[in-house]
Amino acid sequence: MVYEGSHQEYDVMVDKDVMLSMRDGTRLATDIYFPSNNRTRSTGEFPVILERTPYNKSMPGQVAKAKFFARRGYVCVIQDVRGRLASEGEWYPFAKEAPDGYDTVEWLGTQPWCNGNVGTMGDSYAGSDQAALATMNPPHLNTMIVAVGASNYFDSSMRQNGALEQRFLIYSYRMAVTSHEAESDPALKAEITRIFENGMPDIVDEFPIKEGATILSRFPTYEQFAMELQQNGDYTDYWKQRGYAPVEYYDEHADIPTLYLGGWYDSYARNTCESFTKLNSVKKSPQYLLMGPWTHGAYEATYSGDLEFGLEAHINYNDLKLAWFDHTLKGLYTEVDNWGAVRIFTMGAGEGTVDENGRVKHGGRWRSEDGWPLDSTTPLSFHLRDGGGLTTDIPGFQDRSETSFTFDPLSPVPTIGGGISAGNPIMEPGGYDQRGDPSRFFGSKNGLRLNVRDDVVTFQTQPLEKDVEVTGPIEMHLWASSSAVDTDFTAKVIDVYPPSPDLPEGLDINITDSIIRARYRNGFQRPELMTEDEAYEFVFQLYPTSNVFAKGHRIRLDISSSNWPRFDVNHNTGGSLGIDRTYKTARQAIYHSADCPSHIVLPIQPGQI
Repeated sequence: MVYEGSHQEYDVMVDKDVMLSMRDGTRLATDIYFPSNNRTRSTGEFPVILERTPYNKSMPGQVAKAKFFARRGYVCVIQDVRGRLASEGEWYPFAKEAPDGYDTVEWLGTQPWCNGNVGTMGDSYAGSDQAALATMNPPHLNTMIVAVGASNYFDSSMRQNGALEQRFLIYSYRMAVTSHEAESDPALKAEITRIFENGMPDIVDEFPIKEGATILSRFPTYEQFAMELQQNGDYTDYWKQRGYAPVEYYDEHADIPTLYLGGWYDSYARNTCESFTKLNSVKKSPQYLLMGPWTHGAYEATYSGDLEFGLEAHINYNDLKLAWFDHTLKGLYTEVDNWGAVRIFTMGAGEGTVDENGRVKHGGRWRSEDGWPLDSTTPLSFHLRDGGGLTTDIPGFQDRSETSFTFDPLSPVPTIGGGISAGNPIMEPGGYDQRGDPSRFFGSKNGLRLNVRDDVVTFQTQPLEKDVEVTGPIEMHLWASSSAVDTDFTAKVIDVYPPSPDLPEGLDINITDSIIRARYRNGFQRPELMTEDEAYEFVFQLYPTSNVFAKGHRIRLDISSSNWPRFDVNHNTGGSLGIDRTYKTARQAIYHSADCPSHIVLPIQPGQI
């Protein structure tokens, strides 16, 4: 027992590395922080807050967080998940966390110092492992704050509409640095650290990873994870594990008050909104959604990439969590009592000038709503038109046009921002001017706008006559054909700033995007190759957003066939995913006619258009 002094209401004492036995006998290292007085652990029963993490329970930030809650009358518990840091066992990321989470909650809930009420918290992995354990409905679980966690890793996180998010391959290397294998072998740890810190660009250039050909072969479960992500493109039982697809178990999911927290430029934006929407429809307990303008986990930042949103975008995360737990675990009156079910930050309508940090004052504001998607939404179809127009007018039968381009998978369109996490130093998340910059964006070869490329086709509105607010899920209906039997198509919505004294060339800011793999156009369990040059309709979801496209701006849609290295490049051969080593150039055609009316459905809010 270690004493930690404090001038707060409570002091803090901690039991470190308590080894909790799971159902199979594997022991997980757990730090338990207790409220105390006068160097003595406080008597009585307290509510418990649990966080389970693969990122080291003893990191300074974790310790500070645990003390914050213990000083305010909670027992706060931080646990290394199975196979990580001080815990026993083998780590297989995400998929298998549910039983360990259940066992930990139930052990905590029956301890003499617990009043029977257990809440959970955590972000990213620590958000998703909450969702996993909740599918097993532990009796002592009373509330959760699921920050940037998963509803289904298959369709909008590890893979997106069939394409692989390669950040998870980078993640395998990142996590190997602190693996059991590395910690037990100093030479191996030094080498994997060197590779991750200095060698990732060369490795990413050679994706997909070949089994046994890289240093990952020294980390068997880490390599297995990477191989299975690359090769499992169909929605099989592999993806339906509780830790990957909580949505498959929502009927069994705990019915408890839950806060789902995320950001428009976060990699879990779609997952966060869908978790709230689906559970809010089937559970009786209050469900809340909080969406800010943030990148992954950056809740206290006021900017994203090239955009500055203003001080209003900032939240004090620990205070927010305390208000939630005081409300749900202690029954106290807090700010939560005044929340609407949905609180969102609507980006845009700012000054449009450049601040001292070189960021554009994009602006924004918070608002409360009763549900998601908003009841006020008017879905409006914007049609792709010949000559690059994007209008609400439906093409007539005289408009039998198409726009063609050539897609070379060996020369993919570089990733510039977006809803990315754990991709650095290769990829940075957020809203950026869609202009190349080799010093900032991996794979970028020059400083030109992306749509200068022959393989990026642009459709845009006329300058807007008034502000247009787009808030909600977005759906792309793309009619296209290819000379290949399999290929990809990407869609990116862009807020086009007009030229101004601060922005002499204007600015093209990515708002949201997505991708679809052609073989999965009819469903993820039934891949079908295409017939050469036959037109198909590809319907897919972009990540949700909330943005005001200001008067004088344009709404732009860029269509291409790659977004690399964020997504794996389609080889255009129809070969086995993650295994095929051949590439083929494809001729793509985008259709915008009466019989093939490509359009994007935008969720327009009242008083717009």
